[in-house]
Amino acid sequence: MTMPVKNPCPELKSTFVSIREPPGPRLIPFVGNRYELYPDVLGNYDRLFSLYGPMIKTVNMGTTIYHTNDPAIARHVLREDQLFTKATSSPSHPLHYMADQDCLFTCDSASPAFAPSHKFVPPTMSPRGIAHFMPLIQDAAQSIFPAFDHLADANLAINVYQYMFKLASQIVWRVMLNQDLKQFESPQTPPSFPVRLFGQYLSLMKKSSMRPQWFKYLPFNETTKLKTVRQQVLDTTEEAMKKSIRKDGPPLPLSEPNAIQSAACVADFLYRARDKQGKGMPYELVLGNVVVSCGAGFTTSSSLLSWALYSLVRYPGNQQRLFEEITRHRSSNDGRWTYDEIHGMKFLDCFVKEVLRLHSPSFQTARNAKQDAVLPGGYLIPKGSIVIACFPSLHKNPAHWENPQRFDPDRWAQEGLAAQMARQGSYTPFAAGGRGCVGFNLALTQVKMVLVELAYRYEFDDSSPEAVMYDPEFLVVRPLNFYAGITRRMH
Repeated sequence: MTMPVKNPCPELKSTFVSIREPPGPRLIPFVGNRYELYPDVLGNYDRLFSLYGPMIKTVNMGTTIYHTNDPAIARHVLREDQLFTKATSSPSHPLHYMADQDCLFTCDSASPAFAPSHKFVPPTMSPRGIAHFMPLIQDAAQSIFPAFDHLADANLAINVYQYMFKLASQIVWRVMLNQDLKQFESPQTPPSFPVRLFGQYLSLMKKSSMRPQWFKYLPFNETTKLKTVRQQVLDTTEEAMKKSIRKDGPPLPLSEPNAIQSAACVADFLYRARDKQGKGMPYELVLGNVVVSCGAGFTTSSSLLSWALYSLVRYPGNQQRLFEEITRHRSSNDGRWTYDEIHGMKFLDCFVKEVLRLHSPSFQTARNAKQDAVLPGGYLIPKGSIVIACFPSLHKNPAHWENPQRFDPDRWAQEGLAAQMARQGSYTPFAAGGRGCVGFNLALTQVKMVLVELAYRYEFDDSSPEAVMYDPEFLVVRPLNFYAGITRRMH
């Protein structure tokens, strides 16, 4: 009888993983994975991540995209380095049909416009810059009062996104061009002509990005109409910009931190700013950056404001806590808020952070692979591929968040949590790296100002007749059918 020989060497378990292409669902001829994704693209991303792991591959009507909900992978993808970059000129990029190479947000990192735009635009969006524009932001936020007062007195509910789109555009247009769009003279006042153009432009851009690439060769399609509307947007914005800039004003040196305080608006600063060599921003770059800053600001801020109001009424207790905090802080001023006061309210800050975590408007921040790359986990990404860090899924990844589906502003009360989660790549509502959102200060200040003004003056309730749904075919995540009732508070 032979005895089994015990292996004298202990078993070594390898930590290495094989290099392989990210998995994904089975393809259907012609449409690929379209019906695996739509109509609930966010829910289906979560489902596919749970089935296939933290990196997946999808093909939609011939366009291949790689997605991740893993912060370690997202950190690598969002870096601007030798492996990944932002190149909207690629036909597969979600922003390809908005790929204006004359502005910071939409140009390729390799574009000649990137360096000067990256030099001149950030000072306008810095804390110092936004602090200077606080009166414009507050006045624009308060412009909605007459319409909301009338609606409250008539006991009428509103489609929140429709009003927040007008309010966000009112604020952004005021900061960018110092002009009042007068969109709230009555509850029925329609969006102004520039805002309607921007809305049409953004809608066409998203629809075009979802079509197969051969679709643009058809004689009648969204791509053809998109070019016409884009030119109308440029012409309309340029006309407004010419009225807002001080052509005879003195130069504003970038080396002077307080130079922004002499500008009437963002467009005025960009037009008059000068670097150390005395050079200014080319006119076409000034116009391009103003146009895209308006469009991006309208879109993301209107959705964020809508989800913030949704969170006030959907999650009990938060509206009252916010009102009490605003009341305490408002007693020390005359109702005119400074930048430091707005950002010094702790519960407001925690509340907005949680809205951005659980209801992030941005969901398709994409980067391009400059060469073949192997990402953590052994995932091989071919050169030229598009990789999307899926923020809604990343912000709810149960491996990195405790009770991720629970709306809990108090999770942010822990000192340093936001910075820690940002470093890990687990919390990136404004992206990260060299192409992170330059307008995040304006976006945060805008939503906080609106919440302060509205929550102090009104109480809101959920009047939605059915479950709230989002639009899967828009550039950002926006609620389609969220209705709210308005009651004026008695102070």
